[in-house]
Amino acid sequence: MPSPEQWTHPEPGEGPAAQAAQPSREQVIAGLRNTDAGGAEVTQLLTPEGERIASPQFDRYISDVDPEALRGLYRDMVLVRRADREANAMQRQGQLGIWVPLLGQEAAQVGSGRALKPQDMAFPSYREHGVAYTRGVDFKELLGIFRCTDHGGWDFQAHGFHPYTIVIGNQVLNAAGYAMGQKFEGKVGDDDGEATIVYFGDGATSQGDVHEGFVWAAVYDAPLVFFCQNNQWAISEPTERQSRLPLYQRARGYGFPGIRVDGNDVLACLAVTRWALEECRHGNGPVLIEAFTYRMDAHTTTDDPTRYRLSEELEVWKHKDPIERVRVHLARNGFADQEWFDQIQSEADAFAADLREFCFNMPEPPPERVFANVYAEPSPVLDAQRDEYLSYLAGFVEAGER
Repeated sequence: MPSPEQWTHPEPGEGPAAQAAQPSREQVIAGLRNTDAGGAEVTQLLTPEGERIASPQFDRYISDVDPEALRGLYRDMVLVRRADREANAMQRQGQLGIWVPLLGQEAAQVGSGRALKPQDMAFPSYREHGVAYTRGVDFKELLGIFRCTDHGGWDFQAHGFHPYTIVIGNQVLNAAGYAMGQKFEGKVGDDDGEATIVYFGDGATSQGDVHEGFVWAAVYDAPLVFFCQNNQWAISEPTERQSRLPLYQRARGYGFPGIRVDGNDVLACLAVTRWALEECRHGNGPVLIEAFTYRMDAHTTTDDPTRYRLSEELEVWKHKDPIERVRVHLARNGFADQEWFDQIQSEADAFAADLREFCFNMPEPPPERVFANVYAEPSPVLDAQRDEYLSYLAGFVEAGER
């Protein structure tokens, strides 16, 4: 059976690439099953069946993950997924303008997020709700962005979590500059050093901003972890249409290491990210992590994934669910019983109900709020714009009273 590489990159004489790049259903499924585990080069510590795999290289990075800590990681993922599903439902009910689901990517986000130290900084795109949760950002703060009442009101310095970035790949440039600043200020070199992590998807790797970030981080040995969540689909384009090589191998061309990790394995994501951050905080330059995962839902709530991917593909990945493999491991080893799992689910339901109550009763901000916190210091120009805008709005009220 032809591989995805064969039908994406036809041999000379086989016809136009646009025609040769249309696989049959059988070819798609065959190619998926050949690559759904990320290939032989993927780092995996917990199989989809919940079996622990020893790793001489990475076991030491999760030596502190005892049964209690593993239960904590499971709880994180369950709560994050439940909140994500509730937000998705609220968008369908008109309470949010849009929502960006993370379903299926909980392990990549929770594992990498829990690897960060308080002094580290994370730069997200717009899907990193799980990372925000691990950095102590109130999930309610995220809802305001998608309800269009604010741009993100948390203290990004206190949480070590930058505001969301909507422009694809732009956060990579911001993160590269921040990490270069850490290097220039001498905040790297030992265990207490600082590091930065930036999140982006496989589609963003086709953006110039990402490659510019690679260049600058490499040249200046910036303490920056590039964390690519390869969820297989850049909105409606598969990864095979964007790269001839696995994405992690691109790091080689810029002169720094790259590694592929099973993005549905929370232990592997935690261990590999801790290793990468350690490399960075000790001054060894940037690292690229490709978390090989899958987007189980739409790109956003405005997207219809049934128009460009097969239902069989989704079914294959359901067997690799990041939460289920931890659940099986906990149950099989006697680290948790059904009563505990039910308790966590009840906690997640209560968490979602609280979010729902908050969202439905979220007050509409006054119009002048859009001008608040734009600059650190007062700005006469901005104040004049605010006054002019409020005067403009007041004109409508006066006209209505007449």
